[in-house]
Amino acid sequence: MNSFYRAPAVLLYCLCFSFSAVAQQPAPIEPAPGATHVPLTSSASPAGNDLLLDVVVTDKSGKPVAGLSQQDFTVLDNKQPTDILAFHAHKAADTPPGQVDASTEIIFILDEANAPYERATDAIQNLETYLKRNKGQLDHPVSVGILTDSGLQLQTQPTLDGNALAAAIAQQGQARRNIELGTVGGTFQRLQLSIDATRDLIAKEKSKPGRKMVIWISPGWPLINPRQILTGDQQQQVFNTAILLSTGARDARITFYSVDSLGAAGIGEHSTYYQNYTAGLTRPHDAAFGDLGLQVLVTQTGGRAIFGDDFIATSLQHCVDDLSAFYTLAIKPAPTDHPKQFHELSVKVAQPGFKVRTRSGYYAQP
Repeated sequence: MNSFYRAPAVLLYCLCFSFSAVAQQPAPIEPAPGATHVPLTSSASPAGNDLLLDVVVTDKSGKPVAGLSQQDFTVLDNKQPTDILAFHAHKAADTPPGQVDASTEIIFILDEANAPYERATDAIQNLETYLKRNKGQLDHPVSVGILTDSGLQLQTQPTLDGNALAAAIAQQGQARRNIELGTVGGTFQRLQLSIDATRDLIAKEKSKPGRKMVIWISPGWPLINPRQILTGDQQQQVFNTAILLSTGARDARITFYSVDSLGAAGIGEHSTYYQNYTAGLTRPHDAAFGDLGLQVLVTQTGGRAIFGDDFIATSLQHCVDDLSAFYTLAIKPAPTDHPKQFHELSVKVAQPGFKVRTRSGYYAQP
């Protein structure tokens, strides 16, 4: 076997092993000082093993819809109705004056490792612009991570001070590149780097209450020839890694979003090919490198993948707008005798013309 085919096996072994090892010992981050967390309220309180679904309902214009009740929702697990055990409607306008709705933390990831130098520079400037809006006063606790060739550097304390965040980003500047874009070896390194960053972020966020909106400013992670035929062992490793990322995001209550830093230049196959892999894996035999794409994880967790907009700051606001109105539903995961059994999830609303975004599935365990 030549080195090109050996590399994926070594890489994926490292990904699976390192993710599971770190995820067992999450590093906690303290909540923002003075922030008031908005609890999940319902006539039925969710148990520790219940599955929480954060649901965004939008109208024909794409605006989040407020004012729905539990009776408006139906949850299907593998196409079968399942009970909604708890329900809470979140609406930004309901936050009392002088208080901060810290039920959701926003985490921006500036991906310098996977973007061309000039596009990474533009992304930095756009994020600074976004953070300094409204005189730097943020509505939710925000932290910023920067992914460079050296790994992910993440703030340890979320803050409501956008000016301080923007100043910290400007002071750090752009890191020197050590991994070459466009080379086979560099491609494997960047995928390893991206998965490690996601793994570490999930581990840190898992111990914290509330919902997390993680917005990657990135063209995406390397796909490493998604059409390549893999061996059975390689497919098993892709399958295991995809499950670990999906389950980790579920347990940490993370919804991933992505804003393509390539802007208009990213329109084309780059912005659509990931859609072939969003359905969720039901068996290792179906696994391919495409299942490890950033936009795949974004879609599967109920977020948005935004392409083609040169005004990155505007796209970031489109993501954050989802917090103006959303719903949290609790359901009981279905029992199963087989580990890693994929369950498709679907949430419906009674009103016609509305679109629903939420987690598209989960992997049940005995």
